[in-house]
Amino acid sequence: MTNSVHPHGRHRAPLPPAQVPTAGVTIPRAHHPTPQAAPTAPPTPVGRSTAQSASKPAKQRDAFFDNAKYLAIVLVAMAHAWEPLTDHSRAAEALYMTVYTFHMPAFIVISGYFSRSFDMRPDRLKRLVTGVAVPYVIFEVAYSLFKRWADDDPGHPISLLDPWYLTWFLVALFVWRLTVPLWKIVRWPVPLALAIAMLAVISPDIGDDLDLQRVLQFMPFFVLGLFMKPEYFQLVRRREVRILSVPVFAAAVLLAYWAAPRMTSVWFYRRDSSQELGVPWWVGIVMTLALFGCSVVLTACFFAWVPRRKMWFTILGAGTLYGYLLHGFLAKGSRFWGWFEEYEWLHKPLGEIFVTVVAASVVTLLCTPPVQRMFRFAMEPKMEWAFKRDAAQLARERGRSG
Repeated sequence: MTNSVHPHGRHRAPLPPAQVPTAGVTIPRAHHPTPQAAPTAPPTPVGRSTAQSASKPAKQRDAFFDNAKYLAIVLVAMAHAWEPLTDHSRAAEALYMTVYTFHMPAFIVISGYFSRSFDMRPDRLKRLVTGVAVPYVIFEVAYSLFKRWADDDPGHPISLLDPWYLTWFLVALFVWRLTVPLWKIVRWPVPLALAIAMLAVISPDIGDDLDLQRVLQFMPFFVLGLFMKPEYFQLVRRREVRILSVPVFAAAVLLAYWAAPRMTSVWFYRRDSSQELGVPWWVGIVMTLALFGCSVVLTACFFAWVPRRKMWFTILGAGTLYGYLLHGFLAKGSRFWGWFEEYEWLHKPLGEIFVTVVAASVVTLLCTPPVQRMFRFAMEPKMEWAFKRDAAQLARERGRSG
């Protein structure tokens, strides 16, 4: 995998995970990494009849988190649409850098938050395989074949060890989830995760296999989410925080506008080491800490403005993994087919607004229930044939037959 300053084939973004109920808050279980499927009833415990299970009310999804996932995926799509504009527009570059500071961390924090009860229980391992590993394999192959066709590159390899474009997040989520039991037993999890990220950024020998640089450099956000409590989200949604977030966001955009011609946005992708970016090793450590701080602040500001109540787009929060993975074909296709070079007016202010609206509209459409039903076979396959039946499943079958 190549490492260019503007990696049109390697930067991407994200989406959250399996959701579980937490103390004080009723949260649905969704088996997707970023955004996704409708909640399902929990498995019936051994010994409980299906009639008893049916009488139990279904868990309700939390509108705040579905809203956050939808808004974040819209920002992801918009940032991907802005990327071709950044070479000719300092304003586009500033917005691009600002959004890249927090949209990925926001997804990962939510992913960690809904991974708190993950363990090695068979049903959760099955969900990890069918909701993360299998979609990774399917879309890694699909993206590679798409590049062969759309970019006229028949020699492009298909490699499950070298995630291409958006699929890296699924690899990362798979690894992060497996490490949850470990983070629960260490004394200082977030500082430890930050130390690992700093060691990664000064270790060029890690290489590109499974995008481990990204897995390790983004891991502090997952661990942070893992130890978030419901009251922390209540805190950032207070009125005074919402008001304060406005000047903070404005200051961030101004800082990004100043920094745009002075630094590379590759730092925000967290996929390269300091040495690969041509800077001293200590710069990587400083940037890791600085970006972590900025990302946490802007993520909190983002959460402060996420609506708490049910909105027209709340239902789309269950399908953001669909929007995330599917919009990548259009985002890459627009580059392969030279749309931004062919239509110069797209680089004008009105053209930039047009591109932004189109990106938001397309990803919104891709998150809708009809699209979810159409592609559920790839995103959320049941694959009962691939797994042994556990005790709870056998009990349910006995209840139905009895």
